[in-house]
Amino acid sequence: MQSIFDYIVEPYNNERYNNKKDIDGVELITNTQIFTHQNVNRIAVVKATPKQSDNSLICVGDEVVVHHNVFRRYHDIRGDEKNGRAYINDNNYLCSPDQIFAYKKIVKWIPTKGYCFVKPIESNNIFSLNKEKPLKGILKHKDPELANVNEGDLVGFTPTSEYEFVINGERLYRVRSKNLTIKYEYQGDEKEYNPSWT
Repeated sequence: MQSIFDYIVEPYNNERYNNKKDIDGVELITNTQIFTHQNVNRIAVVKATPKQSDNSLICVGDEVVVHHNVFRRYHDIRGDEKNGRAYINDNNYLCSPDQIFAYKKIVKWIPTKGYCFVKPIESNNIFSLNKEKPLKGILKHKDPELANVNEGDLVGFTPTSEYEFVINGERLYRVRSKNLTIKYEYQGDEKEYNPSWT
């Protein structure tokens, strides 16, 4: 099976949702709502590439970071549970190239053109309730076409441009490359922020 323009993917570990935690050998379901995007599995495995090449380096068998709507289910106007438009059958889903934000080669995640992944940093403001510094983070995975910044640099980004992902147990923000605004100098007190729930 092969699509003309879209990738065919399956959810990583064959699970559409990441809403289960194993605590001392007991499986705990953390969320039972299907419409919340936070618990949708966003890691997929490529089963087939498009017939019309989009000139990407993504191959069959690669893990990819996808948009949450690829696997998400919803309730229709009558309240019946339905599959999204990406659903084909069994464990096969269509995923357009613009719904893929990164792909994994061996052990390294490589963002697709136009995207970067930024790790938030802890706030050192004792008067703030925010646990992380707003609009600032460490560049973890860089857009291959982005110049003048490197992975590990401290960067700033525009408000509401960050979108949260958990990749390999690490909470990262997906930020469009065009929304990176500044490269900061390290002050020496920056620490990565990764909450315990990840």
